Amino acid sequence: MRTALVRRTVVAASAVSLALLATACGSDKADTKADAKPSAPASSSAPAAPAAKAKTDAELSALILTQADLTDHVVVAVPKDEVAIGEAAKGDKAECQPVVKTQGTAVVGTAAGTARMKAVAKPKGGSSPEDAAAAGLKALAGTRTSVTLASYEGKGAEEAFAAVKTAATACAGGFSLTMEGEVTKIDKVASATATGGDEAIALTLEADVEGTKVTTETVVVRKGNVLATHTASALGVAEKPTAIVAAQVKKLG
Repeated sequence: MRTALVRRTVVAASAVSLALLATACGSDKADTKADAKPSAPASSSAPAAPAAKAKTDAELSALILTQADLTDHVVVAVPKDEVAIGEAAKGDKAECQPVVKTQGTAVVGTAAGTARMKAVAKPKGGSSPEDAAAAGLKALAGTRTSVTLASYEGKGAEEAFAAVKTAATACAGGFSLTMEGEVTKIDKVASATATGGDEAIALTLEADVEGTKVTTETVVVRKGNVLATHTASALGVAEKPTAIVAAQVKKLG
């Protein structure tokens, strides 16, 4: 299991990992008085606004964070083989699969367009070779954050967000994650309300890997028909991707 974890957090500066919710709606009650005036016929109401067209890969690529947006990080693209690893990952419980998808730069549901990146904070050290080496080692063990943007037709983004929310609740007690043939037992999925976009949720996945506490921090934000998934992972306890989430939400508009 340790081997699988290292692959997910180190190989090719990967952010592939473990990790991961709140919306409420209401309706006004109709006036039931006997002398109430009848409501206007449905045909007289204004037509509903057409659903926004899903964004293409190229359009999302212009919206995802770049090196210019995160000057204190090293920003790189996510290799196709890494995406494939995330897409192939499986949970032992079918209801947990939307949470699993958030952990490997895969997408929940069927997206019409996608864009991905990953970032790690630049090492801070002295000018000597020894300081630089120490800073490099610290960065290697530090938190890496992947960002996946996915755009959907119709209500696809809302449905994908709802699927993540439902899965996080159903799998709060944990599940087993299989990635690259290695099985990792996720002990706990904790969720909390997050801010940003039209709706957002923060998830913390926790596991014990050979006596070491390992966590991932994931924030899923829906802005219109775009779902932005930010997943931070490390060789131990990951830092929350607060700054990256804020920057990405701002760029989405």
